[in-house]
Amino acid sequence: MKRYAMMAGLVLLAGCVGGGDTQLETPKAPGETIRFTAGRCFGACPAYSLRVTPDGSGLLEPEKFTAVPGPTRFAVTMVQYRRLRTALAPYRPPSGTARRISNGENCTRFATDMPGYVIEWTGNSGKPTRLEFQSGCMDARYARLRTTIAAIPRMLDVEPMLKPKPAR
Repeated sequence: MKRYAMMAGLVLLAGCVGGGDTQLETPKAPGETIRFTAGRCFGACPAYSLRVTPDGSGLLEPEKFTAVPGPTRFAVTMVQYRRLRTALAPYRPPSGTARRISNGENCTRFATDMPGYVIEWTGNSGKPTRLEFQSGCMDARYARLRTTIAAIPRMLDVEPMLKPKPAR
């Protein structure tokens, strides 16, 4: 009976979050919407995309190996938003441009089968600012970027949504 109740709860949760509403309201507070995408790896890395606005809205869209069944909204405090923005600031390319950190381009020590990450900053100015990072890049100069990227789920309190529960 307990197992049935838990399954029924998961179905209800899926119905609430899986409605396909993947749009966030246009923020009224000044600042940019930050989109963070974690790509697939060779293994069981969570693949997902999340967006946060300066107003405190968040949306996680799972792709693979996450604990949520579909698009899930979450709240972000002003402190969390500022912390994220500040942590990413040293790696943000100039507004409206894109930068790619990848094997053979600007990375000499590279491990294969690691996830790629994309960070986009979008504001009222039009063209997004974009950073693409292949996390297999093991060059020492990108160590802080790897650490920052690894801290984002904890920084935004979304870690529980990314770690699937083990099968019983």
